[in-house]
Amino acid sequence: MTAFTHRGTVYLRATPERVWHALTNADESGLYWGHRNVSTWLPGASWEHQRTDDSGIADVIGSVEVADRPHRLVTTWAGPQEQRGGWPSRVTFELRGWQDLTRLTVTHEDLPDEAARVDAEQGWSAVLSNLKTYLETGHPLPQQPWLMP
Repeated sequence: MTAFTHRGTVYLRATPERVWHALTNADESGLYWGHRNVSTWLPGASWEHQRTDDSGIADVIGSVEVADRPHRLVTTWAGPQEQRGGWPSRVTFELRGWQDLTRLTVTHEDLPDEAARVDAEQGWSAVLSNLKTYLETGHPLPQQPWLMP
């Protein structure tokens, strides 16, 4: 079976530690992502991408494979039904600091088909843009970028 990959990179005016915190803090991730990333962030721990409406519904679930704070985070990634079906994809966050900047590279691999890769590309572009704006201004974009037609 062929798997597909999306890789995106963004440069942020923030330290790797600050970017890591924004990615892994449930309350903060909810501000710019529209979902709260909930986990202990220890290797082997589960993680959930929970809606911010206090319903507790997780639209994405997975496990933490690598947590090397603040340099590298690897998680499996699947809808609740996909996880049970044995086809989780994998997301790797790589953070590299340089002077006042952090280069954040997100690699989403093991996607099942081209349509999933295109969805990942659109979703990650929106999330990374919102993260960058949030970290550099203190506020996310005025509209949710993933809803833009």
